[in-house]
Amino acid sequence: MSKKSVLFVCTGNSVRSQMAEALLRHYGGDQFEVFSAGTTPAGVHRLTKQVLGEIGIDIDSQYSKHIDTFKDKSFDYVIFLCEVAALSCPNFPGNYERINWFIDDPIRVIGNDERRLLAFQWTRNMLKTRILEFIKTNGGTAQTEQSPVIS
Repeated sequence: MSKKSVLFVCTGNSVRSQMAEALLRHYGGDQFEVFSAGTTPAGVHRLTKQVLGEIGIDIDSQYSKHIDTFKDKSFDYVIFLCEVAALSCPNFPGNYERINWFIDDPIRVIGNDERRLLAFQWTRNMLKTRILEFIKTNGGTAQTEQSPVIS
């Protein structure tokens, strides 16, 4: 069975697309070739690393990439995590399924550290739910679940 290729796209490639990439790589195992990029990459946010670490996923090797990095690559799925990226992203070669999962950016949450952390955890939990459904819908089998998501 060949791997299905998936690209997650958002604006900064610092939170949502980084989380989605890590979650699909973790739960999808060797069934998917997974990438993420942004229209204006901003570096991986420290809370992104923290909330994924809470569920045992290490993303120290991940980094922000510009969407142009993948302009000549073909994908099976391109999943947009924000409307801005969906509207400004170029087309990719080949025949791919374009999917919109517009999720609010937790970076925009204003408040104390606890409130901001909760926003990042909510985003992680929402993406985990969608990723597990995506794997199931696309004929895959999610790798064994670890402990329940911390919220």
